[in-house]
Amino acid sequence: MQAHLSVFKDEAKLDISYVPHILPHRERELKLLTEFFSFALQSPEKMTQRVIITGDVGTGKTVLSQRFGANIAVEAAKRRLSLRYVHVNCREYRGRLFLILQHVVSAFHPNFPARGYSAEELLRILMQVLDEENAYVILSLDEFDSVIDREGSEAVYKLTRLQEMRQGKAQRLSLVCIMRNLDAMQSLDASTRSTLQSNVIRLDNYTRQQLLEILSGRVELAFKPSTVSEDTLGLIAELAASEGGNARFGIELLWRAGKYANAEAVGCVTPECVRKAVSSIVPSFRKSDLADLVFHEKLFLVGIARLFKTNEEASISLAKAEQAYAVVCEEFDVKPNSHTQLWKYLQGLSALDIVKSEVSGKGARGRSTRIFLPRIPALELEKELSALLEKEVK
Repeated sequence: MQAHLSVFKDEAKLDISYVPHILPHRERELKLLTEFFSFALQSPEKMTQRVIITGDVGTGKTVLSQRFGANIAVEAAKRRLSLRYVHVNCREYRGRLFLILQHVVSAFHPNFPARGYSAEELLRILMQVLDEENAYVILSLDEFDSVIDREGSEAVYKLTRLQEMRQGKAQRLSLVCIMRNLDAMQSLDASTRSTLQSNVIRLDNYTRQQLLEILSGRVELAFKPSTVSEDTLGLIAELAASEGGNARFGIELLWRAGKYANAEAVGCVTPECVRKAVSSIVPSFRKSDLADLVFHEKLFLVGIARLFKTNEEASISLAKAEQAYAVVCEEFDVKPNSHTQLWKYLQGLSALDIVKSEVSGKGARGRSTRIFLPRIPALELEKELSALLEKEVK
């Protein structure tokens, strides 16, 4: 693949580790998180803070914390303040506190021995290092529920109440704990739970429109101009919304669709590229579902698949689908079924998640039905149906 044929301008902007400078629809939460830690830039030695960020997968918990960490580190540097933001994915360390603390200590001393210390000793060493360097740390513990599950109340209590064991000394360590939900907190004792739950930032699931705006911003950063259409973006936003408003899923899907566009040298990211991409991430359909369709449902679906094969839009009208179905009926020398029957077929195909239908608002000519093929590549769908129909007509 020659570089000049790529649809990408900078695909690194779609990587999971990329932290955008602007977080659409998380401005309020970023401002609140910054406010919780405002003391860290003014009088860090006088207090510490503990904040929980919670929300479903793909709601921006990690990127919110990382954007905050990058921002506060810049501000601290301007003030010549030794303040570090350290982000740890606790699940990568199997929720074991001593492994997590080894990582934190190594941020200050890269050659620190990897073995031989307990979690309690490492916590004491970390505070000693911070005292010696007159430094402060905001420690972000991602997937914090894995620590709770592995270590229980005692370890979490020591981590959250550390400063109480350092009477008269400067306060050095603040925490951001990132969790999908607060259910794991119920296993902690009441004292530890009350310490953590005082400041909670809850992230709501993104709506389809919010996802569309997030994805549009990534397209501007990552793709060459005019290589991703509005229809393509709309389809990806719809799929991400169906996954619980998961922006991470949408960005991953956008990147994969771009890869399919490059591999097939089509010059732009089409809805068909998206369908191929999503079928590579999650199971797109069960072949048994297609086999169980009645004969005319299969004919109707073949007509729909053919339209999407040659159509770069994300949806087609029911009227066009009926016309395509009539052509397929001619090929098989059968009489087409009525509009009412096709409408019933469409509802059944939607229930199986093979297609999706949507009734548009009233216009000059009344309401109309749009059909989407969100998850199955049109070429693959037509091929599978053709093989099934061939067996039936023999």
